[in-house]
Amino acid sequence: MDSLNSLIDGFGTALTPMNLLWAAIGVLLGTAIGVLPGIGPAMAVALLLPVTYGLDPTGAFIMFAGIYYGAMFGGSTTSILLNTPGESAAVVAAIEGNPMAKAGRGAQALAAAAIGHFAGGMIGTILLVVLAPTVASLAIGIGAPDYFAIMVLAFIAVTSVLGASRIRGIASLLIGLTIGLVGLDQMTGQQRLTLGSLHLADGVDVVIVAVGLFAIGEALWVAAHLRRSTGKPIPVGRPWLGRADLKRTWKPWLRGPVIGFPFGAIPAGGAEIPTFLSYVTEKRLSKHRDQFGKGAIEGVAGPEAAASASAAGTLVSMLTLGLPTTAVAAVMLAAFQQYGIQPGPLLFEREPELVWGLIASLFVGMVLLLALNLPLAPVWAKLLRIPRPYLYAGILFFAAVGAYAVGGESLDLVILLVIGLIGFGMRRYGLPVLPAVIGVILGPAAEQQLRRALQISDGSVTGLVNTPFSVTVYAIVVLIVAWPLIGRLIARLRGGRKTAEESRTVSGG
Repeated sequence: MDSLNSLIDGFGTALTPMNLLWAAIGVLLGTAIGVLPGIGPAMAVALLLPVTYGLDPTGAFIMFAGIYYGAMFGGSTTSILLNTPGESAAVVAAIEGNPMAKAGRGAQALAAAAIGHFAGGMIGTILLVVLAPTVASLAIGIGAPDYFAIMVLAFIAVTSVLGASRIRGIASLLIGLTIGLVGLDQMTGQQRLTLGSLHLADGVDVVIVAVGLFAIGEALWVAAHLRRSTGKPIPVGRPWLGRADLKRTWKPWLRGPVIGFPFGAIPAGGAEIPTFLSYVTEKRLSKHRDQFGKGAIEGVAGPEAAASASAAGTLVSMLTLGLPTTAVAAVMLAAFQQYGIQPGPLLFEREPELVWGLIASLFVGMVLLLALNLPLAPVWAKLLRIPRPYLYAGILFFAAVGAYAVGGESLDLVILLVIGLIGFGMRRYGLPVLPAVIGVILGPAAEQQLRRALQISDGSVTGLVNTPFSVTVYAIVVLIVAWPLIGRLIARLRGGRKTAEESRTVSGG
């Protein structure tokens, strides 16, 4: 009841005309920035930090939260329509959303993503209000072995369900892990795969890798095949979800937040892991498994709901522990320090107006985003009416601008082209792109957690499985790896029984 009363007071703060204006500005800026590949919410919040010096802290954080959620909405737009993720959390949306768009169902994919974000954000924010202290206490108890186990689960899950074979999935993952090794060793400071370049000592930025593999690789692939096809514009299709679509999406919309919220609250990769795991879950549970990879709407709805809920989970650990679990949370933590405010257990007591006003503004921002994005779905989808040579030329331009904006170095454009050529080669030989991206995102963090766990246990491998949480996760990993073998064994047993029954029937006859 205390939380409910505080939330009501928060709505009183969030619904003032000025704070409503900051929320609207935030969601509009976030959506626009999310649509541009390479400029994610973290960069947007960082760029706006100097602008907010003269603002009231409550108004500034309401705007930052609007940018955060809006950039997730916008990121899924280009991911679905152009196979160009605006930020890393939108990578999974491209797997099913882009084939839907190519089949003339881009507006339906955008609507499923928008409603998924709304549902995930609402459920996640409700859980933020109700479960913040509990989730925070659980997050404190999770150590290096548990983080490493979670990341192994993500690696195995994503390589098991994507692509024509597990071998190709693992090959793609190894490409990503190799790219993730570039830079300085976090423990020893030694250079790895930098070719003597100081610029590469910081590693290859995840945004450049995602844009290169998805956008540049796709553009080169289309250019290589334009002579064989006419390159006609893709029809936009009907702009609303039909009854059949709603029947297939309502369960993923509800399942996504259950996966996304807990992962947002722990430092295990932000929204990337839950979106991957949500996709895996929806593929396992779907009655239309044959459509996955060709445009299954469940593969858009579930991951997008998980991404939005994970953003609410991120705020749990940042507000209650002062622990940033994503790049955006880290920038927002810097903003708190800019105002002389220290997030932590006492924040709810010392700054109740700020905290509950911020939480209430999340509900307001979700409504504004849904009202903004649903009517715009068919408008965004009309991007696909542009002839493909012009469309992909535009994608190459914006991808190059986004990559250059990351570090302001011309070498980033060379790296972007090289990774784009790798993406083209992966498409040529049937390697799924997603395992490579997850390898780049989670590879360095997984290595760091592995080495920490081994240091704690004095090099003993048993240090990786010395907690109930890690044992449970590895049991799930073993089940995923062994499931095809178990399925074949069951099929053989059933086949053997059928043969035995047929022989009995024949002998009895």
